[in-house]
Amino acid sequence: MFETFRTWFHRMGSPKWFYDITGRWIPWFGGIAALCLLVGTVWGLFFAPQDYQQGNSFRIIYIHVPAAILAQSIFFTMAIAGGIGLIWKMKVADMVAKSCAPIGATMTFIALFTGAVWGKPTWGAWWVWDARLTSMLILLFLYFGVIALQSAFDSKQSAARASAILSLVGVVNIPIIKYSVEWWNTLHQPATFTLTEKPAMPMEMWMPLLVMVIGFYCFFATVLMMRTRNEILEREKRTQWVQGLLSSQ
Repeated sequence: MFETFRTWFHRMGSPKWFYDITGRWIPWFGGIAALCLLVGTVWGLFFAPQDYQQGNSFRIIYIHVPAAILAQSIFFTMAIAGGIGLIWKMKVADMVAKSCAPIGATMTFIALFTGAVWGKPTWGAWWVWDARLTSMLILLFLYFGVIALQSAFDSKQSAARASAILSLVGVVNIPIIKYSVEWWNTLHQPATFTLTEKPAMPMEMWMPLLVMVIGFYCFFATVLMMRTRNEILEREKRTQWVQGLLSSQ
C-alpha cells in the first residue's frame, strides 16, 4: 500500500500526468457538484422545516456553513501543497497552492457575508467582534496576503516559497476558528454537526446541509483542477507535450 501511495504521489508531481488524469476527473466531480448543489438548495429552501426560534431566516445555513467549512479546508490544503512544494520542490504542488488561494478567499468572503446577513435578525447587528467572526476575518486577510505574495515576485519559485511560508504560519488560525466558540464566551453557536457527535438538528434539517457540504467540496475540487490545469499550460507552454496539445486543438 505504501508503494502504491508513493507511486501515485510521484505521478501527481508530473505536470503532464496531473493534466491528463484531472481531465478525466473534472466531469465526474462537476456533475456531482451540480447535482448536490441543486438537490441541497431545493431541499433546504423549500422542504426543510422552519427553525422553532429563527423561523425561515435559519435557511441561510445551507450556504453559510458549507462556505465556512470549505474556507478553512482550502487554507489547510493550500498549506499542505505549499509545504510539499518547499520540501520536495514539486512544481505541481506550487501550482495547486496558487490555485487554492482565490477560491479560498471567495469562500471566506461568502461565509462572512452570509454570516452578517444571518446575524442581523439573530443578533440585531450585521457585525460584532466575536472570536469566531474575527478569526474568520483574519483568515480572509491571510488569503489576501498569499495572493499578494504570489504576484509580488518576478520569480515563480520565490513567489511560491514566500506564499507557502505564509500559508504554513497561517495554519495556526484554523484551530482558533474551530475552537473559538469553546475557548471564549462568544455569541456564535457551536458547530452545527461534527463527525463524532450526533447532530443537534433533526434529520430533515441536517441532511440537506450534508448534501450541500458535499456539493461545495466537489465544486472546489472541480474549480481547483481547472485552475491548476490552466496554470500548468501557462508554465509548461514551452514543453513539447503542451505545444502538441495546443496545436491539435
